[in-house]
Amino acid sequence: MIIACPHCDTLNRVPNERLTEQPTCGKCKQSLFAAAPIELTSANFINHAHKSELPIVVDFWASWCGPCKSFAPIFSDAAKAWEPRFRFGKINTEEQQSLAAQFNIRSIPTLMIFKQGHIIAQQSGALPRTALDQWLKGYR
Repeated sequence: MIIACPHCDTLNRVPNERLTEQPTCGKCKQSLFAAAPIELTSANFINHAHKSELPIVVDFWASWCGPCKSFAPIFSDAAKAWEPRFRFGKINTEEQQSLAAQFNIRSIPTLMIFKQGHIIAQQSGALPRTALDQWLKGYR
């Protein structure tokens, strides 16, 4: 499986059977799984959402959004629980306006699951943890 490093964005090849063995990046030597959402930008989005074979759950959010702020700890907890089955990333729609426009984000928070460049699921609005887990179970 091809996985983008959450620290340096380098693509790494990891056998599926070794995903749970704390694999490290061949370039920066840090863990490929940070158990926390990564900040996605126009610069690193392609490696994580298109080139990586690991599905990524993306939270489109903004700093002024109350529901986004209340959902942030739930999203972070889910990242700890669901890696290495999913990668979790956050896109600040104020700072990454081109990405927000590319995916026609009209309300926030909006969640999308990408797998090798394709959107396989989309959900608008903040979810309680149990609902987020139920939603993710359908796409693992």
